[in-house]
Amino acid sequence: MNFTQKDTDTLVKKEISQEQVHHQIALFKQGLPYIDLRDAAIIGHGIYAYTKEEEETYISYFESQKDKLDVLKFIPASGAATRMFKFLFEFIEDYDHTKETINAYINRKKAQELRLFFVGLDSFPFYKEVRKQLQKAYEEENQTNVNLNRIRFVKTMLKEEGLNFGNKPKGLFPFHKYKSHNASAFEEHLFEAALYTKTKGTARLHFTISKEHYEKFKSQFSKTQKLIEKKTDTTFDITYSFQSPATDTIAVTKENDPFRQENGCLLFRPGGHGSLIRNLNQQEADIIFIKNIDNVVVHTYEKEVAHYKKVLAGKLLTLQQQAFSHLKQMDDHEINESEILTIVHFLQNEFSLKLATDFEKFSQKYQIEYLREQLDKPIRVCGMVKNEGEPGGGPFWVKHESGRISLQIVESVQIDPKNPHQQSIVAKATHFNPVDLVCGIKNYKGEKYDLNHFVDPKAAFISNKTVAGKPIKALEHPGLWNGAMAFWNTIFVEVPLITFNPVKTVNDLLKPAHQVK
Repeated sequence: MNFTQKDTDTLVKKEISQEQVHHQIALFKQGLPYIDLRDAAIIGHGIYAYTKEEEETYISYFESQKDKLDVLKFIPASGAATRMFKFLFEFIEDYDHTKETINAYINRKKAQELRLFFVGLDSFPFYKEVRKQLQKAYEEENQTNVNLNRIRFVKTMLKEEGLNFGNKPKGLFPFHKYKSHNASAFEEHLFEAALYTKTKGTARLHFTISKEHYEKFKSQFSKTQKLIEKKTDTTFDITYSFQSPATDTIAVTKENDPFRQENGCLLFRPGGHGSLIRNLNQQEADIIFIKNIDNVVVHTYEKEVAHYKKVLAGKLLTLQQQAFSHLKQMDDHEINESEILTIVHFLQNEFSLKLATDFEKFSQKYQIEYLREQLDKPIRVCGMVKNEGEPGGGPFWVKHESGRISLQIVESVQIDPKNPHQQSIVAKATHFNPVDLVCGIKNYKGEKYDLNHFVDPKAAFISNKTVAGKPIKALEHPGLWNGAMAFWNTIFVEVPLITFNPVKTVNDLLKPAHQVK
């Protein structure tokens, strides 16, 4: 393609090269391969399930080690709350209180989400705040018309001239209602972090946010810092980063031509959460917990959630200690056949490694090189919950182009929907990815791995979107816990459903994990 001066200026500003754009357009034209599923990961075949005794052993080990370590909680938090209110925005656009009642509208549109929203209205943490705003705005007007009041409630809640919740960062939206205050997801992450990331009195958290929300997050922390630190007896060290514009990707038309906006400018879109591998790569820590901003619970359940975080962390430290011991052994002397066999068993039993088919034919020197390569990688221990029909990724055995088979977290968009065999494997899946990871990103000498070296670039995917009513194709980088960690050493561990309580729509706040008993 030929770039205009305006295009060139845009690329320079974003720090994207023309070669990158050409490469991305080529990916649209060639298409990206679907992933090759070999089997579903299930208990006993890719997923571990621990006994209570084993859990306590891992927790005890984590607790004994953590004060010697630099521990961090990494929270992707760049999303706006807008998507939580999709059905409410549709209601604002479609509903006319002079023509029908809200019940009639709900029945006509089969709008069950809207029905649930109004049934649970006074259970939402924002209910009193919106009511207060309503009374200010309409104090002299007749408020006996239920249908009019309800459409006003939704508009006051979402619209810019009201409380503007529709444009609020998701992390700062009120999630939970306590006796004396409402708590945002951001605040709940601080309370939770104090239970398992605190070392020597300090808990470190890193939030990836949108640049325009930076001051709002800082302001929220300054308002609540003293109270939360007093309640948790914890000092908080909070840092922020932004998704780099250099990770944005070009959008194309259905014909794979660069999409131009009405002003003639090329359209670039954020490259998905896989772009955050850059942000993760910049962190300095021995252990990193990763959890999404909207996956929090009220105080009642926090200790149970923390219990399983410690289990995963204890398992990670156990694995690291063993892997580091083997790597040090390799550096100290030329290992013998018996030691080679011990390392093979460790990789097979713990990381479910499938050895190269001709491994036994390798010379001893090459066997050692091969095993070192398999051992000397970042490690992630991933919690998995039983599948309850939630949309999103899951744990599978995957075959790579090289012929290597490994455990991966796979998104549904990566799987060929028209391939009956692949879909039959999906149907056998028993577990779901709640984004509940504990990661080790350093080698045994304490040096950080360059995480970019462990990304599978072919695990990117193309999605269909619309802009101003026009169809476009968008390119997303390999997901942060999908292709961006494809070549890490991975284990999956079953954790209970209480650890997974995302708020994808506002009605999720009515679920027990978000309601104070």
